[in-house]
Amino acid sequence: MRSLIEIFLLASLSGVPGVALVKATPDKPVAESAATKEVRLLNEQEVQAMLHGDADTMARLWSDDLVVSNPLNKLVDKKQVLDMVRSGFLAFTSYERKIEYIRDYGNTVIVGGNETLVFSGKMPNAGNTQHLRFTGIWMKQHGRWQEVARHANIVPQQESRP
Repeated sequence: MRSLIEIFLLASLSGVPGVALVKATPDKPVAESAATKEVRLLNEQEVQAMLHGDADTMARLWSDDLVVSNPLNKLVDKKQVLDMVRSGFLAFTSYERKIEYIRDYGNTVIVGGNETLVFSGKMPNAGNTQHLRFTGIWMKQHGRWQEVARHANIVPQQESRP
């Protein structure tokens, strides 16, 4: 029994995955992989690109076969989203993303969380704060991480009850 306890302590102090004294959460694993660290940074770049209407950065971050299920309940591809950005239809005055879940599956990283944003441009509800739930799927393609799919929906406001 003593040797089992020694093995557990040694493993937990040496950082062996799956055996740790620190509690991991979906958004902050005990030992975050290089892939999830990189995809976190790419998510920050994506938010800044969306906020500033930077279609060139978006084009670099997104796979050519990107598909988005957007808050307008439409399936759109990379070209359609970039056209909406370039035309001024899709624009933002504020955009914050909170990653609540990130998981590395080898050549794929899944990201999920919530966003608080204010649409501008010609978007419906422009000028109003919107709360979204999102999922992003990133894959390692041609030696770099690119987003291949995204879903985002507007979270309905909860009615207050007396």
